[in-house]
Amino acid sequence: MHPLSAVIGCLTVLGAFVLLPLTCLSTMLAAFGIFIAWRFHWKFVQVALHTFKRDVLCLIVILRVKFAMYRNARERKTIPALFAKTVAKHPDKPALIYEPTGEVWTFRELQEQCHAVAHWALARGWAEGDVVALYMESRLLLVALWLGLAMVGVEAAFINCNLRLKSLQHCVSVCGARALVFGSELTEAVFAVGGSLPCDMVTFCSGEQADEEKLRCLKAANLDNMLAQSQKHPPNYTLNKSFNDRLFYIYTSGTTGMPKAAVVVHSRYYRIAASGFYCFGLQRDDIIYNCLPLYHSAGTIMGAGQCLLFGLTVVIRRKFSASRFWEDCVKHSCTVIQYIGEICRYLLAQPVHPSEGHHRVRVALGNGLRASVWEEFVRRFRIKHVGEFYGATECNCGLINIDGKVGACGFSSRILPSFYPIRLVRLQEESRELLRDAQGLCITCQPGEPGMLVGCINDKDPLRRFDGYADQDSSSQKIAHNVFKMGDSVYVSGDVLVMDDYGYMYFKDRCGDTFRWRGENVSTTEVEGVLSGLLGHTDVAVYGVCVPGVEGRACMAAIAHAGGLFDFDAFLSFVQEALAPYARPVFLRLMPAVDTTGTFKIQKMQLQKEGYKSQNPREKIYFLNSAAGCYEAVTDELYDSITEGRARL
Repeated sequence: MHPLSAVIGCLTVLGAFVLLPLTCLSTMLAAFGIFIAWRFHWKFVQVALHTFKRDVLCLIVILRVKFAMYRNARERKTIPALFAKTVAKHPDKPALIYEPTGEVWTFRELQEQCHAVAHWALARGWAEGDVVALYMESRLLLVALWLGLAMVGVEAAFINCNLRLKSLQHCVSVCGARALVFGSELTEAVFAVGGSLPCDMVTFCSGEQADEEKLRCLKAANLDNMLAQSQKHPPNYTLNKSFNDRLFYIYTSGTTGMPKAAVVVHSRYYRIAASGFYCFGLQRDDIIYNCLPLYHSAGTIMGAGQCLLFGLTVVIRRKFSASRFWEDCVKHSCTVIQYIGEICRYLLAQPVHPSEGHHRVRVALGNGLRASVWEEFVRRFRIKHVGEFYGATECNCGLINIDGKVGACGFSSRILPSFYPIRLVRLQEESRELLRDAQGLCITCQPGEPGMLVGCINDKDPLRRFDGYADQDSSSQKIAHNVFKMGDSVYVSGDVLVMDDYGYMYFKDRCGDTFRWRGENVSTTEVEGVLSGLLGHTDVAVYGVCVPGVEGRACMAAIAHAGGLFDFDAFLSFVQEALAPYARPVFLRLMPAVDTTGTFKIQKMQLQKEGYKSQNPREKIYFLNSAAGCYEAVTDELYDSITEGRARL
């Protein structure tokens, strides 16, 4: 029986019950209870009663966001146009505050900086659809850069400021950027790849204390001087783009290869920011503390988006500092903080500080907060509400934990499952591919059964679009066809979750060739390529291993090493130069050979199960002692120290 038919039947019986004499009340209540139990089964009734309020609240939010998106699409609104409306409401209100300097930009000043960027872009001759790569640490100018470029249809590409050498070169080239804007703090990194950049690419540097000689070699112009001389009034330009056109690119680690440039359209930016605003009860007088990097969607969409679209003040921290976190919150009277799971753990590891008892924070907004850390974090820092969510920049199956269920990253309605069509589907245990039945369709998971999270694609629905990546092949790899019915298409998240009886979703594992560490996605094939190149193209298997008490998975590299000396110092020096800190191997496993399949694919499942303690006497495992700056052999004593949390990672 379809739930809707059952509800109609119940209402019919209830209507008849109301018309009967009150003397039959007890009899009718009993009869109605029997009818409900027979029609729905007690389990469904229990679930419906438990989740009704949650589902209705989320339904209201979804409808509110959906209607706003349809209106914006009909009126051909863009993020710059919506920002202009925000500025008109309170031009002199603080929009962005920068730490550690305390610099403040009002909404009017932010808009003027954006206009300066727009005039600069037009003067360069750039047209709508051109791409400019942005490579710098978090700062106020980064917001003005992408938004000012968007005012004239030029698309920014945010590059992770931790990337170096081949990864950096790849990200600059894959988006087809015509120019590279970098922070002076990253001059050395840009200089290292300068000879590999396209010959027609122009470069601009922002910031002080740059190496002038290297800037001359790069022919990098001083962006700050150019913007200071640029006009601050609105450019005389009519934007041709509309609500569903491209806004910018954010790079994300895919399941294979180098980082991929995920397409963010104007409507996706609005959807992510608006969902956070309405779901978590944010208010227009809130002040958000954003210590997340602005090259991530969490920082530049979920965080800065509250400022641009809803008029909140956002404090942008250049880099996360556990020791300064609560002092900054008190200093700026912050009422909302952003986090990733690791940040919460770092804060709990800090000694008690007076500032943590004087803040005004009521909402913590983010993702990756473990249940074991959740309750201690809320209790110690007196956080009234945790707004946990799940989602990748490009995905169409985001989840939101609207009612603060401890440990859950969101939910799927059990009573209205088709309204927001996301599902968990079964996986083949070894290959991790979607499992299909005799008809060739995927099999939906039951509560308690781990499965791959997928979202049905519908280009006409703004919540179910999949805009993909700059590279069409990468987009195709994230789509599965004929999943729930013949002819349909779904976005495959690459993440394994598990759902309980009430529809709450819990993150279980990251499938494929990526894993999460220090709040970043690590591409195993990318790291394998770097290490294999260093070691003369020997076989290298990179994977993530669980360490007790630590979020995510630590990077471990199994290296085929026949014997002889292994130069650990040279190895460490190389990885520090070539890999971002979160992608460097924490553990090394030297073994005679790395097992591969018949098609030369490296087999990692058994290695992952064994972790960082091998039973094979022919193998040696080493641990990166960050304090000593060297790799050291994992003895029984060191193993216990790591497992018990005494050794620093």
